[in-house]
Amino acid sequence: MTNQQNNGSSKRNNRKKKQDRKTAQGPPQQPTGGMSWIRIILFALIAYFLFQWLFGNFDQPVRIPYSTFRTHLQKDQITEVTVKGSRIQGTLKNDAEIVQAERDTVIYKEFVTYFPKFGDEKLMSLLEENDVTIATQPQSQTNWWYILLILAPIVFIGAIFYMQYKRMQGGSQGGGLFNIGKSRAKLHTVSKEDTTFADVAGAESAKEELQEVVSYLKNPERIQKLGGKIPRGMLLLGPPGCGKTLLARAVAGEAKVPFFSITGSDFMEMFVGVGASRVRDLFEQAKKNAPSIIFIDELDSIGRQRGAGLGGGHDEREQTLNQLLSEMDGFEGHESVIAMAATNRPDILDPALRRPGRFDRQVIVPSPKLKDRHQILKMYADRKKMAEDVDLEQIAKSTPGFSGADLENLLNEAALLAGRKNKDRIDKKDVDEARDKVLMGLTRRGMVLSEEEKKMIAYHEAGHAVSSVILPESHPVHKISIIPRTRAMGVTEHFPEEEKYVYKKEYMLDQLSVMMGGRVAEEIVFGTATTGAENDLKQATQLARRMVLEWGMSEDFQNIALGQQQQQVFLGQQLAQNRDYSEATAHEVDKAIEELLSKAHNKTRQILEERRDILDKVVERLMEDEEIPGEELEEIIDNDGKSKS
Repeated sequence: MTNQQNNGSSKRNNRKKKQDRKTAQGPPQQPTGGMSWIRIILFALIAYFLFQWLFGNFDQPVRIPYSTFRTHLQKDQITEVTVKGSRIQGTLKNDAEIVQAERDTVIYKEFVTYFPKFGDEKLMSLLEENDVTIATQPQSQTNWWYILLILAPIVFIGAIFYMQYKRMQGGSQGGGLFNIGKSRAKLHTVSKEDTTFADVAGAESAKEELQEVVSYLKNPERIQKLGGKIPRGMLLLGPPGCGKTLLARAVAGEAKVPFFSITGSDFMEMFVGVGASRVRDLFEQAKKNAPSIIFIDELDSIGRQRGAGLGGGHDEREQTLNQLLSEMDGFEGHESVIAMAATNRPDILDPALRRPGRFDRQVIVPSPKLKDRHQILKMYADRKKMAEDVDLEQIAKSTPGFSGADLENLLNEAALLAGRKNKDRIDKKDVDEARDKVLMGLTRRGMVLSEEEKKMIAYHEAGHAVSSVILPESHPVHKISIIPRTRAMGVTEHFPEEEKYVYKKEYMLDQLSVMMGGRVAEEIVFGTATTGAENDLKQATQLARRMVLEWGMSEDFQNIALGQQQQQVFLGQQLAQNRDYSEATAHEVDKAIEELLSKAHNKTRQILEERRDILDKVVERLMEDEEIPGEELEEIIDNDGKSKS
């Protein structure tokens, strides 16, 4: 026992280390330090040029005509001048005025002017006569700071344009205006922690089908030498949450090839032609990395039948689909690029997608059966701290119809409930409560029912339970509850002992009788009907209609199926349904359905009237405890039978 615990703990530690490494690596982050420094520099340059523009011209010398300079010199108003090439800068003894433009008078003391091209031979003598201090600077001296000030605005504007270009381009994220036609597929390269078939619990038939793809990618010569070709496309079909995406990742992990994953909606954009461009770019990337796998999730978002809908026409989605069909049919044998896709709506796909040469291999990924559910629960339970009283096999039996995602969510809800109660481990009670929460919703703790309402609900559920135990073809009762929840005021849970794939007529008739149990109990005890039977009547009517129309289980329609309905697909839904039988036949169908429901009602009424004492005992127990497990219900009925004998 100790060795098993050590092995289990070591596996959990190794798994935790892998998860920690994945978490530590995380997605590649863009460096932000460089961008912050660039922003600071740009802000400083903007502030500097703004200051220079507003205040920098106050201390600059005023440019005056050369004639005005000669006048100042002749009047002995200049104290000093600095000569630099043809430029003359000087200082006046007193302030002077000059009219630079109409109604624009400038008062200045420092000035600047330039030698005329024809020269001035008397200038030096005038300067000496007026005792003007003369300073000279070489003309060849370069003012680099002045050149920098001139180039800085150009560099600044160029930097702004460059940043806008990179932003529009989108960098490495694949977004932006210039990359709008690029594929948004995520490339998963080969690593030591890739998903493999060992990480997929259940789905043995699907894994066997996909193993052919793995064998081909590893050793294509084995099939090519026989003249065979691997299917160009693999279409994974199944309900949501059954592991279609996980299986596609497992194929890439087993084959150790690059894996491009994208959802169908990622091809679509508001601009015309973008979807087709992204399809082309995706296949070009896959060919460059061949052998590789392309996986398109939710294929139905772009693969709906062309021409469907009121408008029909050649819209953006159809262009994208046409490009996808063209790319798949244009594969060359040596490229070793395999396309995989997943959808839960194969009925609305365009027929061209499923012809040979495209998605010609369809792999069904059904809801997990009992054995598969047990394996899935075991895989997820290894990652959690479970108490010894948790029976995974029993949980698998009590969760028919659950997908892999549902089972993961079930154990996660149980972990949350256990954490809320400060428990160290997840026990059986937490799992049962989590299952009830998933199936029926949260408990309405604030709802207060009167004794009469509570009694009506109790008799309703007891009617279902007693009739279910008595009828031979019905499923065993798992639990009866009259605790109000968000989806029902009370519930009688039935779980099959074993899964069936073919159902007899007797089983269907007993199911109808069980559905009528709640309404019949209300009529027997209270002499009236309540709204609590709404869902029961809907399910019973739907089942009876299918028995008549599809399965030929009525006396009048035993060897004919009337359920074929012509469906017009419009946005994934049925826009119109046309009956292929007459109004007279429809009237007879309604009579046959009513007859089935009436017989089920009478049969249930006879059972409950004969066992009224059992019905009262079950209700009395429900009023006290609010819940009765299936084992205790059978004990109540067995004890009552023994007491009568």
